[in-house]
Amino acid sequence: MPSRSTAETASKQKRFELLVFDWDGTLTDSSDLIVTSMQVACVDIGLPVPDAQQVRHIIGLGFNEAIAYLLPELPASDYPELVERYRHHFLSRHAPIPMFPGAIETIQHLHESGFLLAVATGKSRRGLNRDFQETGLGQYFHASRCADECFSKPHPGMLFELIEELQVNVDKTLMIGDTTHDMQMAQSAGVASLAVGYGAHSKEKLLALSPLACVNDTLELQQWLKTHA
Repeated sequence: MPSRSTAETASKQKRFELLVFDWDGTLTDSSDLIVTSMQVACVDIGLPVPDAQQVRHIIGLGFNEAIAYLLPELPASDYPELVERYRHHFLSRHAPIPMFPGAIETIQHLHESGFLLAVATGKSRRGLNRDFQETGLGQYFHASRCADECFSKPHPGMLFELIEELQVNVDKTLMIGDTTHDMQMAQSAGVASLAVGYGAHSKEKLLALSPLACVNDTLELQQWLKTHA
């Protein structure tokens, strides 16, 4: 884990000290894989197959919340089988999930600039750790929270825990994400938000939740943070 002292020194004049990133759809280009994996998992066990828009809506939620939304008639006792099939298809890919162009460089630049960096994700801890290892990005984040170890988005619990762990004020924290769940979590926590319009949810839905801005790609994301953060 990176040291805090360097970040503290370099961030004194910054508007924000802590930048909290969503993972899927914000840094990794995984939305299509998530959609396909969930649809095929439903086929495997004879469940109604949700359309792509429905699955994209649940990206960022924990498994229980996602399944309850997609398949409200499915008994909770059947969730584990669906989760197992989803993970099977998600993990059977033949290459690491691609990062959005410029995402790695953006994180490296922000780390070098002295920001505290964190991840708040609907992934499991095992899944995030695997992605950290595959991408090499784990070394740049000071803390992270996953949906299987605290409340799922849009509950503000992830942000509250990260803020407490890293000892940062709410008004010095910025949430960056591609879904309405991220924006709603930030609102509930009293945290400013920045939307990315290239992920799972539409720009129109994101802007309806009053983020500071909505950027169109990672280059614009890096430029916005350089100018405004």
